[in-house]
Parts: sequence; structure tokens; C-alpha cells
Amino acid sequence: MQKLPLNKIEIEDDVDYPAQEEKQAALRYILDAWEEAVYDGLDPDCIATAAIFAALSDMIATYGEEPVATMCERLPERIRNGEFTVSRTKQ
Repeated sequence: MQKLPLNKIEIEDDVDYPAQEEKQAALRYILDAWEEAVYDGLDPDCIATAAIFAALSDMIATYGEEPVATMCERLPERIRNGEFTVSRTKQ
């Protein structure tokens, strides 16, 4: 089973550190659930699709469609800049 490191989450000088710690804890919960689903035989592509759907649905319910669509417009650049790329380590 592979673990994804949490240290890829950027910590900037002006970041609210308690909020950053909460984001890291939330990511750990998601990654643990992901690993359990893969271990149980679910296809990682299906898990990814479901996770993206759940995240976007929740954000739209909170912020509305237009702000989320605006955020998503920046995703290609963020992806190309490696913001979502993590090194996988084997355990």
C-alpha cells in the first residue's frame, strides 16, 4: 500500500497555522479512506471521480456555482505548476 506525504501542502508565511493543520488533518482522513477503498478493490479512477464530484458538489453548495467555476478555471495552470503532484512512497 502506498502513502502520500502531507508535506506537499504549501505553508506560506501569512497562513493561519491552525487552519493549515486542520487542512492537513482533513487530507489525512481523505487519504486514509482512499487507501482503504483501494485495499478493498475499488478502482482508483472511480475513487478519484467520486472524490472530485463530492468535493465540487460540497463547494457549490457552500459557495455557489460561479465562484467554484472561477476556481476551476485556474486548475490547469495549478496542475501544470505541480501543485497537486506528490511523491509516492512505498511502505
